[in-house]
Amino acid sequence: MRIGITCYPTYGGSGAVATELGLELARRGHEVHFVSYASPFRLRGFAPRVTFHEVVTTDYPLFEHSPYALALAVKQHEVAQREKLEIMHVHYAIPHAATAWLAKQMLRPERDLKVVTTLHGTDITLVGQDPSYYTLTKFSIEQSDAVTAVSRYLRDETYRAFGCVDCDVRVISNFISPAEYHPPRDGSCRGALAPADHKILTHVSNFRPVKRVVDVVRVFASVRKAMPATLVLIGDGPERDAAEHEADRLGLGEDVRFLGKVDDVAELLRGSDLFLLPSETESFGLAALEAMACGVPVIASAVGGLPEVIAQGETGFLAPVGAVDAMAAEAAAILSDPARHARMRSAAARRALDFSAERIVPQYEALYRDVLNG
Repeated sequence: MRIGITCYPTYGGSGAVATELGLELARRGHEVHFVSYASPFRLRGFAPRVTFHEVVTTDYPLFEHSPYALALAVKQHEVAQREKLEIMHVHYAIPHAATAWLAKQMLRPERDLKVVTTLHGTDITLVGQDPSYYTLTKFSIEQSDAVTAVSRYLRDETYRAFGCVDCDVRVISNFISPAEYHPPRDGSCRGALAPADHKILTHVSNFRPVKRVVDVVRVFASVRKAMPATLVLIGDGPERDAAEHEADRLGLGEDVRFLGKVDDVAELLRGSDLFLLPSETESFGLAALEAMACGVPVIASAVGGLPEVIAQGETGFLAPVGAVDAMAAEAAAILSDPARHARMRSAAARRALDFSAERIVPQYEALYRDVLNG
């Protein structure tokens, strides 16, 4: 098949999943064309059967803000026409599903470009429900040839928020590649992250308010009172300053490390003992899944799609949003019990295999065939 993929190229779950899906599809023999304003952050170097097409906007004095969505629709149309695409798979509804529908109309009646939309979370739970975008989001979902959501929670939230009586939202989970995300085999980078006697706690995100990064620091501060420990924070975003100030206020010093944006986090996860994700909400929790695949138990909020990923008491611990004391107490209990920690490490790695690329990507291929066959 010849497939176009549009996603946000920036640091975040939807772009990561879209890129990994494209790479996996290419490995399976499909032709994949990424269309966005920048190369996705996980699209590193050359990959056979993968092409990136950059959307370039025009600066004109009349435009206060450059109309990126219109330029994207034009580029989707051009690429679909030139490369004879059969499917345009867009990730994150706004504006990608709308621009793909417009590209589809421009190709008619000569060709029927199929549009598949994958919903990732805030495009439904936050942005899509804003009055400025609500009717367009609903229209774009209903006009897509197929719609998927990354969790049962997000599917149900889509039906609740938008009704969407004319669409069937299929759940296809996020996934990991076991070749990249796996438990340590021949040592790890622990020595470069922390002193030998420290437990290592890790957090990965885009540092937006919904991730509650300040809570990550507070949970760690309590754990550190019980044992020597280091907190490794990977990523960047608007809440980084607040997290840094909180670390300073609590006197955590060099035991908190801000690494900034890192494209390849697997090796850092393999060097960790526990992963913290106390988010306000998560449509799925890809970062938690990646940590589990590396054999790292997860302490997280019991929200959104996280209970579909984390098995309570087996691969991690789930607590109410903001329950810093409960999360810290459970984290310290796990880390202070080597036998329990080892069991949870093994269980986390096994559970993650339920979301391997080998199991999930064929579901997308089957969906594409269904769409092409009408």
